Amino acid sequence: MAEIQPLRGWRYSPALSANIDSYVSPLFDVVSAKQRETLYRNPLNSIHLSVPRADDPAATALERLRQWQAEGVLRQDELPGIYAYYQYFRLPGSTREYCRKGFMCHIKAYDWAEEVVLRHENTLPASVNDRADLLARTQFQTSATHGLYRDEDFELERYLDEAMRSPLLETEEDYQGARDVLAVIQDAAIIQRFQAIIGARQIILADGHHRYEGSLSYRHARSAAAPAATGQEPWNYHLMYLTNSAADDLRILATHRLLLEMPGNLSDAELLARLEPYFTVLPKEDVNDLPEIIAGKPWAFGVYLGGQAYKIRLRPEAHALLDWDTTTEVKALDLTVLHFFVIEKALGIVGPDAQRAWPGVAYVRNFAECLQRVDRGEARAAFIVNEVSMTEVEAVCHSGAVMPPKSTFFYPKTIGGFLFSSIADEEAGNLFAEHFQAPLS
Repeated sequence: MAEIQPLRGWRYSPALSANIDSYVSPLFDVVSAKQRETLYRNPLNSIHLSVPRADDPAATALERLRQWQAEGVLRQDELPGIYAYYQYFRLPGSTREYCRKGFMCHIKAYDWAEEVVLRHENTLPASVNDRADLLARTQFQTSATHGLYRDEDFELERYLDEAMRSPLLETEEDYQGARDVLAVIQDAAIIQRFQAIIGARQIILADGHHRYEGSLSYRHARSAAAPAATGQEPWNYHLMYLTNSAADDLRILATHRLLLEMPGNLSDAELLARLEPYFTVLPKEDVNDLPEIIAGKPWAFGVYLGGQAYKIRLRPEAHALLDWDTTTEVKALDLTVLHFFVIEKALGIVGPDAQRAWPGVAYVRNFAECLQRVDRGEARAAFIVNEVSMTEVEAVCHSGAVMPPKSTFFYPKTIGGFLFSSIADEEAGNLFAEHFQAPLS
């Protein structure tokens, strides 16, 4: 199944690493405009490599990368390894501290059709092209995508825990309130065990579909230009953070839907009337109770409309009307029900493709923000949803289908600038050192 390899990571110099919080950055697709402006003011922040700001962003990133390497801002580790990466965090309203345990390594960039790495969402071509161009010019990866493997025996965690006794890097608190810790495993026998465990499994891509497809695009371009390639060249590989989907510390947060407009300028009463054939609609006194009222109930949603809260739940007999050409696993999802019966049937935006292109919906994770934006008149209605479960994600991926847009928000996100990876040609001798190529045991 999935082939992984150790790498000689690039990291900030020891002097800069002592203040690593100043140099890490959010991923390119979650960093806000305000955060970008703050980070750009630090000339050594990793955002200058991950989201370069210039007329020719990729060329500017390459120039800065070469400068940082020459000046020792970034230094490469002497030996290849697998990098343990832990994130400690709390969820809003909870005192429990979670620890998501995982590791970063190189994984072969498999085509989707090979069914080794499985996706659960579609990508936007413009974003893929942007990532592919940056990778092609720099041959440098500034942040790991997030993949999931399943191991009910938790065999690798003991090696990760041991490595964490000697951390390389640690943030005080990143932009999302998590504490990030990095360590490295360089024992050849242990690395071979990692390769054996992962080599027997499929990987579900949790986060980073655009960056992964950027690697695929680059690999295809290099392969077409090198018909004699062996498949072991550095450009065949992609930096990924792998976590165990059997762990309880793997959290997925809900992403609510805001209706920014009503097609045909529907009134509130007209929208409710259009929902009635499909849903039971119950007014509720306190809008703040909506998340608790719908928790654990399939096909149930909270609605905030015109200052009034409602609980709506699909009538069981209505589900048979859901006729999208997709799998049973996708049809069972709350969000599929919402997109079909609300956005298509009630609002008239027909089909997944049209809905992805429709600017009338926004995706918001914060419940309070949803209510505030409706109250301020920035949105007509908020639809509050339950989070997707890991079981549902796995079922959809193994069915070969994809979820509605913005179905999952794996929390916390990995951060940029903690570990960098080069896939340049000159890395071949470093990334695939002979003592890591022994048969798997």
